[in-house]
Amino acid sequence: MFLELRKKFLDFWKSKGSVAVKSSSLIPDDPSVLLTTAGMQQFKKYYTGELNADSDFGSNRTASIQKCFRTSDIEEVGDDTHLTFFEMLGNFSFGPVKNDSPDSIKEKGGYFKRASIVWAYEFLTDILEIAPERISVTIFKGDKEIPKDSESYAIWYSEIGIPENKIKEGSKEDNFWGPTGAEGPCGPTTEIYVDGVEVWNIVFNEFYKTPTNADDAQNDAEENGRRKSALGPRNSAYVKLKNPGIDTGMGFERLLSVIEGEKNVFESSAFKPIISKIKELAPNSSYRDVRLLADHIRASIFLISDGILPSNKEAGYILRRLLRRIIATEIKDDIHSDIFVGVYPEIKKLFENIYPEIKNEKDIVGTWLEEKEKFQGTITKGLREIQKYEKITGADAFYIYESFGLPFELIKELAPKNSVKELDYKDFESEFKKHQEISRAGVQKKFGGHGLVLDTGELKAGSSEEMQKVVRMHTATHLLHWALRSVLGESVHQMGSDINPERLRFDFNFDRKLAPEELSKIESMVNEEIKKNLPVYFEEMSKEKAVKIGALAFFKEKYPDKVKVYFIGDQDHPLSKEFCAGPHVNWTQEIGKIKILKEESVGKGIRRIKATVI
Repeated sequence: MFLELRKKFLDFWKSKGSVAVKSSSLIPDDPSVLLTTAGMQQFKKYYTGELNADSDFGSNRTASIQKCFRTSDIEEVGDDTHLTFFEMLGNFSFGPVKNDSPDSIKEKGGYFKRASIVWAYEFLTDILEIAPERISVTIFKGDKEIPKDSESYAIWYSEIGIPENKIKEGSKEDNFWGPTGAEGPCGPTTEIYVDGVEVWNIVFNEFYKTPTNADDAQNDAEENGRRKSALGPRNSAYVKLKNPGIDTGMGFERLLSVIEGEKNVFESSAFKPIISKIKELAPNSSYRDVRLLADHIRASIFLISDGILPSNKEAGYILRRLLRRIIATEIKDDIHSDIFVGVYPEIKKLFENIYPEIKNEKDIVGTWLEEKEKFQGTITKGLREIQKYEKITGADAFYIYESFGLPFELIKELAPKNSVKELDYKDFESEFKKHQEISRAGVQKKFGGHGLVLDTGELKAGSSEEMQKVVRMHTATHLLHWALRSVLGESVHQMGSDINPERLRFDFNFDRKLAPEELSKIESMVNEEIKKNLPVYFEEMSKEKAVKIGALAFFKEKYPDKVKVYFIGDQDHPLSKEFCAGPHVNWTQEIGKIKILKEESVGKGIRRIKATVI
């Protein structure tokens, strides 16, 4: 059914006048996300009217099977339903809607609620032969901004004949999609369930959510007249689109398990040969570990095949995390064969005729082997240390992290089960807080603690509470410096800094005003790294060595022969490394979130950013 389902889906939508469009890359043409998370992402500009589907595809109707990647539930991978990489079946309509009848197959225009619901039901019951009594649905119940989707209710109940007790009404949280970000196409949804499992989500893109800030709305209209022309009358934050559209998503693996009668996605034909091979190579692995390996190896292969390489930022960091969890599991479960190399041929065999890019064995396996070689040394040293403990406490786990760079999740993965039976993340986190308090106490003692807790010229605080915020902002300046250099070029350097409990001020050399999209990208990059909860640590070394490893220095400062260098990120390839005396947070998530308030000139060739943390 693995190949048959794909053909049935695309053939069905071709019969309804749709054009089959190939999956786009996992690297999206969309700055709001790190990876492609939904089938509609490659079509966003067709909904706003910025691009014309009829010109590009020969139809305002398309269908696709899209490669997708989501990390929100990465810690749950290994249970019955969660995956990082998956495929999304989708059908799309971009309007204008000339005829919404299910008989409008030959129309060149789009379709809307009636046709999309009737056709979805037809595909499930006639093509896939799913019994009608197994099906239930949900619709949007409405709220003070958007009315109830009575039209969808009437189609399901009066036209199709779904019993009233099988039509549930959901809130905006459950039955309203979008936008992705602060603005964009959005609308109510109807969800289709088979045996209580959601298989299909149909989004009726009939609104455009405008920015809540009036100035942002005005700026957007000035910058993009085509988008403005796609909107109807404005009477609220939700503006009616002149040409409503359809955007649907149906998880391929989940649908496959439902129609094959399997209990979970890992028992479907999308995974069976992969799971079988892993069990052969890893006979001592638990079923949860087998599932984790199946997901992570498959996901890594697709990320690498689309040109993503392991790194400490953005999509590369996600790949590195997957590969290192594979390595950790390989060591923990005493797997003697190279699990990635052994499983790759099975995944290649399944997908090579669908996604030819995964046939690039040299790059895919080569990337794995290089990352494995880099990380195995750290893992091996940490593993030796872990084996010494009969019982690992939160304090022990913190010591192992500090000394060997192994994060909590890998300590749990690598340590003997009996030694971590009582190890809880709260205990580990508590040790971080103790360490932080000791660090703060040391700072207070160093800088004087009677009323003025901290005043070093660059950092100013008048209480321990204020000092905590100042320390968060101080660490944020390191990430801000990194992001500025990433976006504007490595010739950018810090020219000055001042931090108080209300804001941080960061001066840097640059010869022009930054564009709004540049500031937005810089802010987003910093916040993405903060969310990854990267470690922050320092090493004392000679000034000569610090310069040699590429640590950044403040150009006006005179440094002693022995200096502290603060690092953010993985020890092998840190994101940021700077000469600095501290103080700093221990993990980036302690920063919270950075918000850029203003960017301005303070002299010829010198710019200033003011920001805060929230």
